[in-house]
This record gives sequence, structure tokens and C-alpha cells, in this order.
Amino acid sequence: MRWGVSNLLEGIVEFLHIYGHPRIVAILMLGFSSGLPLALTYGTLSLWLSEAGVSKTSIGLFALSGVPYTFKFLWSPLVDRMPVPWLTDILGRRRSWALLTQFFLMLSIAAMGFTHPGEVPWWTAVFALVTAFWSATQDIVIDAYRVEILDEEQYGAGAAVVVLGYRLGMLTSGALALYLATWFGWTLTYQIMAGLMSVGMLTILLTPEPEVPISGASIKLEKRMRARIAGFHGLNDRGRRVVLWISAAVVGPFAEFMSRKGWVQVLLFILLYKLGDALTGVMGNPFYTELGFSRIEIAEISKVVGLTATIVGAFLGGWVVQRVGIMKALLICGVLQLLSNLTFVVLARSGHDMAVFAATVLIEHLAGGMGTAAFVAYLSSLCNIAYTATQYALLSSFMAFARTVLSSAGGWMADHMTWEWYFWATSLAGLPGLLLLLWMMKRFPAGGEVSQAVEDAE
Repeated sequence: MRWGVSNLLEGIVEFLHIYGHPRIVAILMLGFSSGLPLALTYGTLSLWLSEAGVSKTSIGLFALSGVPYTFKFLWSPLVDRMPVPWLTDILGRRRSWALLTQFFLMLSIAAMGFTHPGEVPWWTAVFALVTAFWSATQDIVIDAYRVEILDEEQYGAGAAVVVLGYRLGMLTSGALALYLATWFGWTLTYQIMAGLMSVGMLTILLTPEPEVPISGASIKLEKRMRARIAGFHGLNDRGRRVVLWISAAVVGPFAEFMSRKGWVQVLLFILLYKLGDALTGVMGNPFYTELGFSRIEIAEISKVVGLTATIVGAFLGGWVVQRVGIMKALLICGVLQLLSNLTFVVLARSGHDMAVFAATVLIEHLAGGMGTAAFVAYLSSLCNIAYTATQYALLSSFMAFARTVLSSAGGWMADHMTWEWYFWATSLAGLPGLLLLLWMMKRFPAGGEVSQAVEDAE
């Protein structure tokens, strides 16, 4: 008994030592800042639009405001290497970009709150798009900051708290925003959400600028590029520096990835794996509203229960990855995702039933959290260590494509079929990704091509 209590206390002390570290706490706060804007341009916004009388087809098209998440890889090299005038000299490269994006996020979220979507939806769409752009840019900075500020032994704890912080941010802009909208209206709610961006800004001001890691592989690659560019005729020294910068920052990461065997199939799989979940998510709140659930009921079940289930699912997904490996975990979690969408068919038949509503949200978010954990592990395994930031931005952008562009057809589908048939369709949308995964498991084991690429570069 004494031995058990002693080990329990040691475990608690170790837990506090790991997760109480100032850098880990900072990553938790930045995860909150990263997750806060998403619901304001997605789930919460869709409920506001629905209450304002906007058609389901138009609500589905509002998902296109998330396009910047899809194409953030296009400007990630600029964020990675370009200084912010004056601010970089004071705060450093990462912190200056983080503070800049958070400031403009605060302004765009506040501006969105002053629009009237029922009367002039275009202004709402414009500021939602601007908010998504700065949010996607903030994600680029925070991903790079997280990797550079933590020691290697802190990566696991950092990954755990950034997911927790991200979900807390989504809970705040989801459940809390619905409560606030009930009491104070949408305009003041969005002003409060804008003010909460100060959490990330304060965190950045209180944390140090990370040291820039040096990659032996990238140094060798840039030397080879410099040797080739030196042979270019008609270029002065400044022109050669510009060409070298573009080659190293932009061309290198994409060229390395496209040199791998099966890269087209990998990108197609990334597009399809979470498509069913994306189609379900984009029309979730309008579906709940039509069934007669109030904003408070949606907040209590869809947001609170959903958040808890997602976090538990993420830890379960990580455990499955550890037990059976990434590819098998993707298959197991993908099947669970597909089956979980069928619970919405049951809810559509049951109508306004709180017990069925709670069970549906619990099952769907649990499976979705497991799938997300396995999927993020897979994306991480695809990154070459010499180009982690840009390649992860590329891969996560393709992941976001299903949630934005492809899922924008969800509103049109819901307008032309019953809710039951709609959720049957979202379940079937998960099949192509799983079939492609089965084919990939035989041809492209996770990590094989990446490991070889790194060895060749070094």
C-alpha cells in the first residue's frame, strides 16, 4: 500500500513537472489562440446564418471562407523567412509574425460582429474570409514556434497540450459564444471573442524567441542550389540571392515531396480521409436547429459533450497508433468514423430527443477524435526533417480542403434530399478514402519513403 501511494505521488510530481513547465503552458495558451477563430467562421457562424434566415445552400457556400486554411502552404515560406518591418528587430521573427496575425485577427473578428448577414451577407462573408486568412497564417507561425521552442523530450507533452488548448479555444467560440449570443446578441458576442485573442498576444509577449534550428540536410541542399545558381549568366549578385532564396524556401520542399514514389496517391488520400466528417460538420448546426434543439441545448450537448469526446478520442487514437502502427490505426479509426455518421440517421428519425442527441454527438466526436489523432500522426510521418514547416503546411492544407471546398456542397445536398439520405451520403463519402488506404497499405508503408529521403539528403 505504501509502495502504491509513493508511486502515485511520484507520478503526480512528474506530471506537474512536465506539464507545468512554462514552455508547455505557453503552448497550451497558443493552442487556445489557434482554435478560437475556427468556430467563428464555421460552426457558430452557420448557426447565426441559419437564425438570420440565410438559405442552407448559402450556408454551405460560407464554408468556402475557410479556403485560406487549404492554401496556406502558398505563403508559408514567406512567413517562415521574411521579417516583419521594425517588429522583427524588437521581438524576433516568430514572435513578430505571431503578434501581427493575432492583432489582425482581433480586428477582423470584431468587424464580422458588426455585419448583418440576414440583410447583407456579403460583408459577413468578406470578414469571415479575412478572419480565416489571418487564422491560417497564425497556425503556420504557431506550428513552427511549437517545434522550435520545445526540447525534443517535450514534443509529446507539447502535442497533447496544443490539442487541448485548440479544443478549449473551439469550446469558447462554440459553446460559450452560443450562451453569450443568447444573453447579449451576436454583435457583442463577436466583440468578446475578438478580445480573447489577447490571450495569445500576451503569451507571445511573455515568452522568448526560439533559437533557429540548423538542419544539416537543408545546408547541403542550399549549397548544391548555390553552386547551380552561380552558373547562371545574366544575373547579378542580388538576382542570384533572390533566386537562391526562392529555390531554398519554396522550390525545395515541394520538389522533395514530389520526388517520392506515390506522392499523388498520398495527396488524394489526404483529401478523402476526413471528407465524410467534413460533410457532417458543415450542416450539423442547421440540422440540430431544424429538429427543434435550442442554442443552449446545442451548446450543452454538441459543444461540451462533443469536446470531451474528442479529447478522449484523441488519446484513444494515439494509443491505437502506438499499439498497431499508423496505417492500421488509420484503417480502424476510418471505419469507426464512417459508422459513427450513421448515428445521425438515427437522430433524424428520432427527432427532438435529448438522449439520442447526446449519444449521437458522443459517438461521432469520439470516432472523429480517434481519426484525427491517427491522421495527424500520419501527416507528421510524411514530413522530411529539412522542410517540416512548409511540408506540414502543405499537407494540412490538403486536409483542410475537404473541410472547406469539398464540404461546401453539403448545403446543396441537404437542400435536395432528406436529412436521413444526407447522412447516408456522408457515410458513403468515407468509403473512397478507406479503399485508397487499403491499396496504399500494400504499396506505400508510412515513413518508408520519408526515411530514405532524409538519409539521401544527409
